[in-house]
Amino acid sequence: MLNKDSEQLQHTIKAFIRRGREYYIAQCFEIAVVTQGKTLDETVANLREAVLLHLEGEDLLELGLTPHPTLLITMELEPLADVA
Repeated sequence: MLNKDSEQLQHTIKAFIRRGREYYIAQCFEIAVVTQGKTLDETVANLREAVLLHLEGEDLLELGLTPHPTLLITMELEPLADVA
């Protein structure tokens, strides 16, 4: 059961994926998780696993998270071709 301050708890863990030289790099904003992968699929899978491992055994309420947070991923794409 959530406490009366549950409206202030985060329902999502936000992460950002960007392209590095050889790997995609994923980093969370709310928790200290950074991972990488050769493909986007591998990076997302690694991120999900790293977040689950990081939160394992933690009191999510103490971290300001709801009991079942979701993972929201923003991705930086390659620059667009000149559209002008």
